Amino acid sequence: MHDVAMAIEYLHHGNDTPIVHCDLKPANVLLDENMVAHVGDFGISKILAVSKSMAHTETLGTLGYIAPEYGSEGIVSASGDVYSYGIMLMEVLAKRRPTDEELFNENLGLREWIRLAFPRTIMEVVDANLFPEEEQITSKSEICIASMVELALDCTMEIPESRITIKDVVKRLNKIKNTFLKT
Repeated sequence: MHDVAMAIEYLHHGNDTPIVHCDLKPANVLLDENMVAHVGDFGISKILAVSKSMAHTETLGTLGYIAPEYGSEGIVSASGDVYSYGIMLMEVLAKRRPTDEELFNENLGLREWIRLAFPRTIMEVVDANLFPEEEQITSKSEICIASMVELALDCTMEIPESRITIKDVVKRLNKIKNTFLKT
């Protein structure tokens, strides 16, 4: 997820003209032989004019991953990619797709399900396979998971202006990684 965040940061801030992916989801992330993630499928990506931070489109991304403003109003912005990233992070942590009809419906989605579990019962919705059987779940690992879930929730705020930027995502992921890897 760190590799994906860095790729999106490059798209948004690595050039004079920001590029918005518009369809960030696990199927568009490829892993190489070293398990390094690469973002692919730029078929519906948009190049934002230098003077504009958003654009309008009629091309939709994938349901479950698109930001509310993108789906309802056709507004494309960097914060829409951040929203999609947050949903992807939730999917990785919970091992549940946002379109899982068995669990989610029009009243309850992946974000709301995780938000309701956070912070008290978050370990009940996190994929147990993240921790091998022989590995003890420590308070340190719980803090790491809680930090990741909090990051995902901050990425998926309903109002685009309330979401953090992808630069903030990368900073927080680095902080989580450094905190968790300390001995």
